[in-house]
Amino acid sequence: MNALPVNTTKARFATQAIFLVCGLGISSWAPMVPYVKDQLGLNESSMGLLLLFLGAGAILMMPLTGWLLSRLGSRRVILGSTVVMATALPLLLLMNSPITMALMLFIFGSGVGSIDVAMNAHGVQVQNLSDKPIMSSLHGLFSVGGLLGSLGLGFLIRSGLAPLWAAVAISCLLVVLVLSQYKVLLDAVTEQQVMARFTSPPGETSGSKVSWLHGQVIFLGALCFATFLSEGAMLDWSAIFLRDTRGVDESLSGIGYAAFSVAMAVMRLLGDRIVSRISSATVVIGGSLIGVAGFGLLIFSPWLILTLMGFVLVGIGAANIVPVFFSEGGRLREVPSSVAIPAITTMGYAGQLAGPAILGFLAQHTSLSAAFGFTGLLLLGVAIAYALKGNRT
Repeated sequence: MNALPVNTTKARFATQAIFLVCGLGISSWAPMVPYVKDQLGLNESSMGLLLLFLGAGAILMMPLTGWLLSRLGSRRVILGSTVVMATALPLLLLMNSPITMALMLFIFGSGVGSIDVAMNAHGVQVQNLSDKPIMSSLHGLFSVGGLLGSLGLGFLIRSGLAPLWAAVAISCLLVVLVLSQYKVLLDAVTEQQVMARFTSPPGETSGSKVSWLHGQVIFLGALCFATFLSEGAMLDWSAIFLRDTRGVDESLSGIGYAAFSVAMAVMRLLGDRIVSRISSATVVIGGSLIGVAGFGLLIFSPWLILTLMGFVLVGIGAANIVPVFFSEGGRLREVPSSVAIPAITTMGYAGQLAGPAILGFLAQHTSLSAAFGFTGLLLLGVAIAYALKGNRT
């Protein structure tokens, strides 16, 4: 078997940079949420409905991205979607009505959804070339981006920069990072060669129009939905939770998501070593239970320091669950990874991007604490479902 002419080390670092870009872009939205909510005069239910458009843009774009990947290759899709995301980010602060904000959130979400599918598909192929776990560290760079975005935008604003220009600075950084790594990413031809060699058994690669309906794909996608919903809760509601229920100043309200992101980033950067030493069942079940404990702590603790510790526990617990699911999706023997990854990503990110809208409705009719409690119960369901899967196999 001839080796493909690819420098896997450079390809891995370039892919990490793209995960960083995605995390940086989407998390820069987190500290903007309270500004938008107050600017438009929305309550929790209306804000939740508005957030649904971000999720709708991402979810509708994800299946289309799978089609684009097969024709353009992931690096072209990554560049195009980054430009869309970076352009929409500062424009979110210029929208002065719920209708225009909904439209811009839809566009922003479509960029986020597209780059997410493309970078995970690219990461799976680089992992197959490397022949060792790298998905946790890739998602670790996403979490590092989450930290930089949530704190960086707030820091620029507190330093005296207008929110709009702070967002413009972040957007320029996103484009520069992607352009600097573009030529190192796998081209379309190489990706097809890797997919054929490492993930597509002979005679089983074509004609699977119902691959999305494969039981393993649906199972992994459903668990991704629940896990990603907890991340979406942190992204879209943590700042409002800290401001409205814990009295944290608005300029510091992103600290909860920052604590979550730090914990998740550290655990994911260590995750490849963890995954290579213990079973995937231990990672998924144990992580889910730690996340449940974190939600309990942030909901019921009367002290801010323990509330922040709850955010940390959620980050620690959820950190390496999704990388395990994506790795399993990329190794399904009956479903090509070009089909499985977009399918699992679409179902999973429905949780991160559309799930918070559900939490908004729950918060409006009960409380934001109760909505977070519901999220914790979903993580408990992940642990139980994966444990039952292990017993069946």
